[in-house]
Amino acid sequence: MPKYIFVTGGVVSGLGKGITAASLGRLLKARGLKVAAQKLDPYINVDPGTMSPYQHGEVYVTEDGAETDLDLGHYERFIDEDLNRYSNLTTGKVYWNVLNKERRGEYLGSTVQVIPHITDEIKDFVYRVGKKTGADVVITEIGGTIGDIESQPFIEAVRQISLEAGRENSLFIHVTLVPYLHGSEEHKSKPTQHSVKELQGMGINPDIIVLRCNEPLEESIFRKIALFCNVKPDCVIENITLPNLYEAPLMLERSGFSGVVCRELGLSVPEPDLTEWKEMVDRISLAGSRHVEIGLIGKYTGLHDAYLSVVEALHHAGFCHKVQVRIRWIDSEEISEKNAAETLSGLNGILVPGGFGSRGIEGMILAAKYARENHVPYLGICLGMQVAVIEFARHAAGIADANSGEFDEQCRHKVIDFMPGQSEDIDKGGTLRLGAYPCIISPGTVMERCYGKLEISERHRHRYEFNNDYRGILTDCGLTLSGFSPDDRLVETVELSDQDFFVGVQYHPEFKSRPNRPHPLFLGFVGAATQHPD
Repeated sequence: MPKYIFVTGGVVSGLGKGITAASLGRLLKARGLKVAAQKLDPYINVDPGTMSPYQHGEVYVTEDGAETDLDLGHYERFIDEDLNRYSNLTTGKVYWNVLNKERRGEYLGSTVQVIPHITDEIKDFVYRVGKKTGADVVITEIGGTIGDIESQPFIEAVRQISLEAGRENSLFIHVTLVPYLHGSEEHKSKPTQHSVKELQGMGINPDIIVLRCNEPLEESIFRKIALFCNVKPDCVIENITLPNLYEAPLMLERSGFSGVVCRELGLSVPEPDLTEWKEMVDRISLAGSRHVEIGLIGKYTGLHDAYLSVVEALHHAGFCHKVQVRIRWIDSEEISEKNAAETLSGLNGILVPGGFGSRGIEGMILAAKYARENHVPYLGICLGMQVAVIEFARHAAGIADANSGEFDEQCRHKVIDFMPGQSEDIDKGGTLRLGAYPCIISPGTVMERCYGKLEISERHRHRYEFNNDYRGILTDCGLTLSGFSPDDRLVETVELSDQDFFVGVQYHPEFKSRPNRPHPLFLGFVGAATQHPD
């Protein structure tokens, strides 16, 4: 039986439960344990796939095509393990599953209730991730804040798991805020005490309390919280805000975090080997004052979490090149023919990320045009590749009305379109192509130079494709089609071979980038940006 660790949050949302869970996962993996992580989200959407990025940030896609919460990106980047469809569960998915079982008669006429049917569905999901991965430890983060009505079934379910698995096989970690009052110049423990009392009222006594704070805490705070919240003194852990989130595992381990967890769970394992992680954190600090400025041209720039994995992948590549990547956030709706040159000048590189819908597309096309004409390194991801193809068709191939079927169904020249028969082979996410698909790279291309091989696998999340009817005319005008599906039906990547770096990819490389192992495309892009004068 695996060990189960449950991470809850109190006082306010946005405390960094995900970073705490991900950091613990990295520390336990460094001790030689196999770790699986998952997130339970209390919202009623079946998954975040249809949610606005402004509501919930980016949608993170797993290898097997699950559309999940952005915290799973933190788990993968820290723990460096591929997660799966059992790694994210929502209230909507729970009720969807239960109601479908009820319609099929699987409950044999029983009255379907929150307890036991809803809680059993949640428990089954938690148990399955351990079985699926063969993990020694399963870390489960419960979204929301203690006291929320929406999260109560999840709290009850994990309480039951702790009884079924046994207290020696389960552990509760509660992350709370310790505010600092400048008027009295002191930290206050009372919000934490109230939050723990609320959790205890639901039948759960936290084993470890992680205190989120902006300044170092006084020793008296640790003693007071340990006493009033009924935990051991060394089970109160400080989690201070850091300028670099990848320092979090090292900071938590200085308080003996993973050692306390292993002791409480009865795990006899070696001390963590954090050599590689420390070297990576040191590389970050060595970036110094040298920097490159990347223009991120998006339609959701009002919420930076909408592009969280893209931003992290850029920083990963910057760490490796020993430069700081500074991002200039540019709303594509604000770019026009009149101001494009002024808005985009001084950039070392231009990145157009994924997205859906026609809003802001013309500004993205102008950004791709500026990059192509001025030889500014360009990376187009998903929508960013499609935009680059549309721009090239209009201004280099002379197809003035070139567009995507997504943006203009009446367009005569749909260089990007929904391909006939495409959905027949895809049974996940409606008409979206989701998850990992193979790609064959053409020799002698920028793609081959970046990857160093000709066969790759990358994660997708999109609906429309390069229209094969335009392969000939666009390649005749200078566009290089550099990556294809193994059956040659789908164009996966395009580039301009006469430029140092102008690449568009139909997939999302940002999902596979790691702080200690940057993605090769981002490495190539940031590397080219370091050579481009601002």
